[in-house]
Amino acid sequence: MSRSRLKVFFDGGCRPNPGPIEAAAVIRGETYLFEDLGQGTNSDAEWTALIRALDLAQSLGLNDVELVGDALEVVQDANTALQRGEARSAHEAAFLALAAKARPARIRWIRREQNLAGIALARLHPR
Repeated sequence: MSRSRLKVFFDGGCRPNPGPIEAAAVIRGETYLFEDLGQGTNSDAEWTALIRALDLAQSLGLNDVELVGDALEVVQDANTALQRGEARSAHEAAFLALAAKARPARIRWIRREQNLAGIALARLHPR
């Protein structure tokens, strides 16, 4: 019987773009919000969310996690950085430093409507 990995959902954004960064992670049904993270673009926010999610999982003693997010470019770049073993940006360097402590089992893209962290962030800004 195969064991299911713990999914750690992450999402980041800023309003307007560029603007103030916020991020969220969802682990075991619990939402963690990170606000007032400085200024940047949506890409900066997604990287920040990925890094915060991995850091949070590690601080909770969780290893072998599956990080899932809806920012395809960030997911692809993070996977490439892990394979390459070297960083080509400050975001990749911060991510690889954390991954060296406890490498995530997998980083996977999901559709926006499946991202529990994205749903949590959207609730902060009702239309």
